[in-house]
Amino acid sequence: MNLKKLAGFKAAEEVKDGEIIGLGTGSTTHYFIESLGMRIKEEEIAIMGIPTSYQSFLLAKQWKIPVTSLEEHDVDIAVDGADEIDSDFNLIKGGGAAHTLEKIVDYSAKRFIVIVDETKLVSKLGTFPVPLEIISQSIKPVFQELKDMGADPEIRMAKYKDGPVISDNGNFIVDANFYEIDNPIQLEKDLNSIPGVVENGIFSQMVDEVILGTSEGVKVLK
Repeated sequence: MNLKKLAGFKAAEEVKDGEIIGLGTGSTTHYFIESLGMRIKEEEIAIMGIPTSYQSFLLAKQWKIPVTSLEEHDVDIAVDGADEIDSDFNLIKGGGAAHTLEKIVDYSAKRFIVIVDETKLVSKLGTFPVPLEIISQSIKPVFQELKDMGADPEIRMAKYKDGPVISDNGNFIVDANFYEIDNPIQLEKDLNSIPGVVENGIFSQMVDEVILGTSEGVKVLK
């Protein structure tokens, strides 16, 4: 049973004809975008998507989902995955290095739905490192600030190219290991106050609904 697919397909059922959809990034949202494309073909619904990365843009094109931008339309529903989610619906995102635009699109949406499988549930955030998108020239001072905050930072290195991962915006990605985060709301603010940090991967106080794929089926949490 593919739990990610269950959650992604369930989320696509939430979309109504005529809506503007924020298209998240990652393996779970891949299934959501696929299901949206199937609905457009089979049900002839008229929707438009706002991609949060090159990945979601290319998937939307593959499934013939018309794309638009925040300049042209407001977002009715944003659907995105997460690397971790706690019981208060705080998230860590950014495993795909797309968290800056994801946060912009998700935050602007009238309704933000997170789709995850049950392995992403945690009692406290921090097992997954907090991704930060940073200006390349700010590595030294940003690292010092992170270490002073108790984190263990490292530049994310690419797997299929030499050197660091470069975001869609042309910046470096740093993974900061905090190991256990007691106050994600405050940490999100503190990280964004560091000069050189474009955006961090903590998403707090944003989620309206969680669609959870479990071995017992799909659960909707609000």
